[in-house]
Order: sequence, then structure tokens, then C-alpha cells
Amino acid sequence: MAETVQLIVGLGNPGQQYDQTRHNAGADFVLQLAKELHCTLQAEKRFSGLYGKARLGNHDVHLLIPSTFMNLSGQAVQPLASYFKIPVESILVAHDELDIDPGTARLKRGGGHGGHNGLRDIIARFGGSNGFLRLRLGIGHPGNARQVAGYVLQKAPQNEREQLQACIDESLRTLPLLLNEGLQKAMTRLHSFKA
Repeated sequence: MAETVQLIVGLGNPGQQYDQTRHNAGADFVLQLAKELHCTLQAEKRFSGLYGKARLGNHDVHLLIPSTFMNLSGQAVQPLASYFKIPVESILVAHDELDIDPGTARLKRGGGHGGHNGLRDIIARFGGSNGFLRLRLGIGHPGNARQVAGYVLQKAPQNEREQLQACIDESLRTLPLLLNEGLQKAMTRLHSFKA
């Protein structure tokens, strides 16, 4: 059963100081996807983000990187979904995931926000609806909850960055499978990958 994905969102923080930080893994994914699809992302005020429309195989997809700070991500996602009449179930949100080791990525539908402020705001802006797809890019956990804020805003060491890059590459290869053959097939492929 193919998945209908009309909007792919990459979460991160805006500004040069956040470039390549762990928290920007989702934004990095969408930047690379846009590049692969020869899609130019442009600042779009009404959607508070960098926006573009691309063709992925035989699917039209909207791409968005919110230019809000992470905890206001829903301010970008909800107006765009509303404008193009995209149901929450047809949204894929790519984001960094503390509970997964670097070098691994996971796909899932629905669930809570797990303390992730970007997801928290998106769910709130959709009135508590959490049925969107998530691409969870593993960044690992610092081991202490008090260190999380600093950890996600740091640039990862080179080996971790290479692991994340390998995950992003594999996730990009898995996207057509998700769109054409469905979540289960895409999960089977992506979840067996370890950088």
C-alpha cells in the first residue's frame, strides 16, 4: 500500500550558528533532497520557511524547512498544509532523534513528541493531531537529561557527522520505496541499515 506524502518538512534552527548542529539533521535531509531533485528552496513569508515544490518519481511534493526556531516549527508547517489542503497524514517530518544511535534512522507514523520541541509545536498547531509520518535521524543521547539542550545545539564530531550523512543518503534512497510501496517496505529497508 503506497503512502501519500504531499509535504516533506525538515526541522532545524535558522542562522549560521546552528548550521550542521545535531538539531538540524532534519533540515539537512530536506536540503539534500531538494538538491537531488533540482528544486530551489526560496524564502516564503506566508509559510515562515524555505519552500519549494518538486517531483519525486511520479509524485508532486512540497518541501519546507521552517525558518522559525525549532519550538515554533508548527507556525510554518500548519499554514502551508492549510493553504494546500494537505491532510496531516500526508506530511513527513524529518527530525533529529535522541533515542536512536548515530548511524541509524527510523520511519514511523504517529506517536508523541518525545520531548522534541519541534514535534510538540507541530502537534499543538494541528490541534493535537499527531498522525504524520516521521523520519527519525539518530543523533544519540549525551547520557544526562540536563546536558540535552547543549548537546543538540553542538556540531557532532566528524565520525558522527559521517554516520548521519550515511543515514541521510540511505533515507533518500528509501523515499521512493515509501511513496510507491508503502511504509512497511520502507521501514524494512531503512531499519536494517546501520552506518
